[in-house]
Amino acid sequence: MSKSEFKVDEKGIGTFYVDGEPFFMHSGEIHNSSASTLAEMENQIWPQVRQLNLNSLIVPIYWECLEPEQGKYDFTLIDGIIKQARAENTKLVFLWFGLWKNAESMYVPGWVKKDTDKFFLAEKVNGDRINTISPLCHEAVEADKKAFAAIMAHIKAIDENECTVIAMQVENEIGVLGTARDYSSVANEAFNAPIPNEIGSIYNVSGSWKEAFGDNAEEYFMAYHFAKAVEEITVAGQKEYNIPCYANAWLKQYPWAPGSYPMGGPNASVHKIWKCIAPSLFALAPDIYVPYCADVMDEYATEGNPLFIPEIRKDAVASSYALYAQLHHNAICFSPFGIEELALDPELVDKPPMEVMIALNIDPSAFDTRGSKEVLSATYKLLDELKPLYLKYRGTDKLQSYVRHGKNDYGCFVRCTDYNFKVGYSPRMSGKPLGSFSVFELDNNKFLLIGLECSVEPSVKVGENKAAGILKFEAGHIENGEFISDKLLNGDEKMSIRFGNVPTVYMLELYKY
Repeated sequence: MSKSEFKVDEKGIGTFYVDGEPFFMHSGEIHNSSASTLAEMENQIWPQVRQLNLNSLIVPIYWECLEPEQGKYDFTLIDGIIKQARAENTKLVFLWFGLWKNAESMYVPGWVKKDTDKFFLAEKVNGDRINTISPLCHEAVEADKKAFAAIMAHIKAIDENECTVIAMQVENEIGVLGTARDYSSVANEAFNAPIPNEIGSIYNVSGSWKEAFGDNAEEYFMAYHFAKAVEEITVAGQKEYNIPCYANAWLKQYPWAPGSYPMGGPNASVHKIWKCIAPSLFALAPDIYVPYCADVMDEYATEGNPLFIPEIRKDAVASSYALYAQLHHNAICFSPFGIEELALDPELVDKPPMEVMIALNIDPSAFDTRGSKEVLSATYKLLDELKPLYLKYRGTDKLQSYVRHGKNDYGCFVRCTDYNFKVGYSPRMSGKPLGSFSVFELDNNKFLLIGLECSVEPSVKVGENKAAGILKFEAGHIENGEFISDKLLNGDEKMSIRFGNVPTVYMLELYKY
């Protein structure tokens, strides 16, 4: 029987396994409505992603399609997508667009939308309702639980032996947007009551939410109730089919004001609450469209929270971030959003209106796909071939990986056992990757170098009255963890070590003189 699971390996690194083998999702997430018909998937999506070297695809499934009538389930889409993925030899992660998607309740069935007394909406402080069902609505959570449990039972029945579906995302970018919290009468009563014991214990506080948390009270309150709802839904599903589940976050970002981002979602400031209240989730995942992607990865890759990136910008810089995510942070998943568009003419790629990008603080360059298909495909192929070497060296000081973090980050200084490397990043240019550098120290004087848009200069250790010379310098590629030399470089070609806009692999041997 096939199986997917998350566990900590012998080095103490959180790792995703499929059929007992470590599995790193070199993936992409398709657009929100791309899976609404099997014809769209068959004719538009699979042909566009076939040449990207994906080993998995992140695909939404919709409550409104699954349960158009209460209690009557239609699994046609799910069955068809699983069948297509098997034909493509591609694993699936399903996104459950249930009660909440992007801080709204837009994918709930019509019978839920029309019964706002039973499935009541969250409210602003002035009493205006928003299009988000309150997480304090017990009836709504119960209805979602039943649907999610039905999905998981069905997937187990048709897929347990083949394990095409390897993970589930429970809801999508949840929270309340445009308000600090839910101000419905039910929420007000809970907000003014004493905080739950488990919250008091992890923060060592007591009293009402406001008394305990002051200016953070609204966000902590919503985080508790959203996490509680997601945990109930996840547990109901995993009782039917126990595969890994996670939740994703719309980032807390400028202008930072309460309600300018979804309040209560699993952003980093409330991870302590989410980890306590929703322990059935193996990861809390960031969706990253900001210019400072590497900073977000650093923030989310913490002990107890493996880095899982279900959505990230799809321009050429994504490839640099993919290398850093896996080789530095041991990421389980890396997945640009709207992945099917990389096969299109960049001029045809649909971009949000500028006013929407401004309102949501999205970097417009995130939608510039020039050059992205070629470099991401090459990067995914390289990471796949690197797997044996990566597994051997990860978690040790013999593997180091860097990426440009911002406009004032000009390079890095890499210290190895007997040598150092001074790395200079190329200036950032649209349609090009970011400066990125990774080094495997195979021996004290032998190094496998991988890079994008940077230059590298080796040197001896500080205080040594010698210089570093190149004994042997080869350009090549990786096959099943082994370096294959394509060219021996010498003369003028070894005067500088440079990496361009496709991931390049060098083997370098040094000596001192």
